[in-house]
Amino acid sequence: MRYIIIGAGAVGGAIGGRLAEAGHEVALVARGAHYEALRTHGLRLMTSEGTRTHRLPTVDGPAALGELRPDDVLVLAVKTQDSEAALEAWGPSPVAGGGTAAERLPLVCAQNGVESPRIALRRFRRVYGVCVWLPATLVEPGAVSAAGAPLTGILHLGRHPHGTDETVRRIAADLEKAHFEAPVVPDVARWQYAKLLGNLANAIEAVSGVLTSEEGLALFARVRAEGEAVLTAAGIAYTGEEEQKKARDNKIRFEPFDGSERGGGSSWQSLDRGTGTIEADYLNGEIVLLGRLHGVPTPLNELLQRLANTFARERRAAGSLPVAELVRLADEAVAFVQEERAPRP
Repeated sequence: MRYIIIGAGAVGGAIGGRLAEAGHEVALVARGAHYEALRTHGLRLMTSEGTRTHRLPTVDGPAALGELRPDDVLVLAVKTQDSEAALEAWGPSPVAGGGTAAERLPLVCAQNGVESPRIALRRFRRVYGVCVWLPATLVEPGAVSAAGAPLTGILHLGRHPHGTDETVRRIAADLEKAHFEAPVVPDVARWQYAKLLGNLANAIEAVSGVLTSEEGLALFARVRAEGEAVLTAAGIAYTGEEEQKKARDNKIRFEPFDGSERGGGSSWQSLDRGTGTIEADYLNGEIVLLGRLHGVPTPLNELLQRLANTFARERRAAGSLPVAELVRLADEAVAFVQEERAPRP
C-alpha cells in the first residue's frame, strides 16, 4: 500500500517518515513554506536514533499527484479546522480503474479530537479513527522532531464509528514495523474521547505555557472534571486512567535531543507559528457543545475555547497570559454561571 499523508506536519511527518524508513511507499502533502522545504530539501526527521533526510514525493494537492491507485491509503493529519477543505479536495480525486477516492479508498484520521471522522463519513465510505499518542513537533519548515523512545508513538486504530476489518489490520501491521505500537480496537472512539479529556489542557498550555505549576495543574483538573461530567451526562464511554496507563506505561519516554524541557503541545505550536487558527473549537469546544446539548454548564471550557481563539486570531504570543490571571478569569467564569443558575427570590 502507498500512504498519502495529507498534512505532513508534526504528526503526519513523523508517521510518514517512519513508514518510509520501514520500506513503505509514502507521498507527502503540505502547503506554504513547509511544502517548499520538503520539495527542495526533503523531510528531515529527528528521532532518538538520529536525524535522517527522506526525499519523498511531495505535493500541495491531489492534482499534482495525478490519478490515485486502488492500493492507496489516505492519512488525514491536518488540524481538524482544516479537515473540511482537505476532504473536499481529495474526495473527488479519480482512482485508477474507476470511481473516486471517497468511494474506493480508506481514509485514516490521525488527529486530535473526535469530530474529523464524523466530518469524513459524510464524504468517504471507509473511515478509520486513530487515537494519536505521539510526541512530535514541527521544528521548522521541512524538519520534524519525534522525540519518543523506544516507541515513536502509540496509535490505537479502528473503523469509524465502530468495528475492525482487514484493511485496518494491514495498516496496523505496517505501523508496527515502523516504530509504532498500533493496537486494532473495535471501539476506537472510547480511546479518542479519553484522549480528548487530556487534550483539554492544550488551550491552557497555548495561552499560559507548559503545565508545570501547581496552579496550572489544579486548573486543568477542574477543566477535566467538567469534561468528564459532560461525557457522563451524554452517556459517552471513555477509557479510564488505569486502562490507559496499562496500554502506555514505559513504552514512550520523551527524549529531547538538546536536553531541553518538553515544549508545548499542538495548540501551543499553532500559536507559536502564528498560523491564525487553533483547534480549540474541536477540543474544549466539543465539551462545550455536548454540555449545551445535555444541560451541563461548561464555563471553564467555554473560557479556554474563547481565549485560545482570540490568541490565534490576534496572533498573540503563545504562553503570554500568566497562569494566575487565567485562574482568576476561570474563577470569575464559574462564579458568573453559578449566579445565573441560582434560584431567584
